[in-house]
Amino acid sequence: MRNTPGSAPNFTQAAVFMFGVNITWIFVVLWAIWGLLAVAATGWAINHVITFIEKRRN
Repeated sequence: MRNTPGSAPNFTQAAVFMFGVNITWIFVVLWAIWGLLAVAATGWAINHVITFIEKRRN
């Protein structure tokens, strides 16, 4: 009997969803400790990092 592996499952949607869940609770904790300005600065920094990665990939 031959045991051939199948294709790997696509976890992209689950990974994107969990990123959203994790970033939400991180923002809530930042907001509770340091305020809205810290959340805005962190969001701005994450946006720039993602944009930098996007430009490097293209």
